[in-house]
Amino acid sequence: MKKIIKYVVLDILRNRIVLAYTVFLFIISLSVFNLEDNAAKGLLSLLNIILIIVPLISIIFSTIYVYNSTEFIELLVSQPVKRTGLLLSIFTGLAISLLLAFLVGAGLPILIYSASGAGFMMIFVGLALTLVFVSLAVLASVITRDKAKGIGVAILLWFYFALIYDGIILFILFQFSDYPMEKVTIGFSALNPIDLGRIMILLKLDIAAMMGYTGAVFKDFFGGFWGILYALLVMLLWVFLPVWLTVRKFNRKDL
Repeated sequence: MKKIIKYVVLDILRNRIVLAYTVFLFIISLSVFNLEDNAAKGLLSLLNIILIIVPLISIIFSTIYVYNSTEFIELLVSQPVKRTGLLLSIFTGLAISLLLAFLVGAGLPILIYSASGAGFMMIFVGLALTLVFVSLAVLASVITRDKAKGIGVAILLWFYFALIYDGIILFILFQFSDYPMEKVTIGFSALNPIDLGRIMILLKLDIAAMMGYTGAVFKDFFGGFWGILYALLVMLLWVFLPVWLTVRKFNRKDL
């Protein structure tokens, strides 16, 4: 497994797309912090980039990489290598590479300009979203043999979590506006890692006061130990559940 992980990491780190992704994050992060006179405003400006661009690049690049490595995977499967170990090695290599790209591109500027609780929370959310969408990408690429369909599924997953989900939740809250839905929204937040990450960062930036009673409910729940533990467990579940489903599918798949 170590040799496969090392090969995947070195192969990806030499990839121009990953290098461009790292440089893009680094330039954007530096620009945002230098344009704002307040570190909190800089983090708020960087928020949408991390919540939109990081998941998009993670899921699209990972899906394409797995499809481009099909021949390599088939070769290793024909060797005395366990399928579970092979798949987990590819996932780990992808995750390590993209995590390093995020840490260098966005993590370093955040630590330089805003080494605060909000800054560390933004780094954690960025790392967590990278892992979540790499796991979803691996699942999408194993579900179907067709590369175009797999990439389409990956894009639809990102589109759903980044845009469609919020519209569905707003529609539900509007339809049931006569009922107390504030606490229900805490449960809804677990269904979307991007929304969960957004809530955690906004609470660290003390924006909850601008969110009314709903913000107060979020701050009361997520501001305590159990709320943080809940958010951490949900993020871990979003990582491990797709990986577990992928391993089951891959072990039964006829290559």
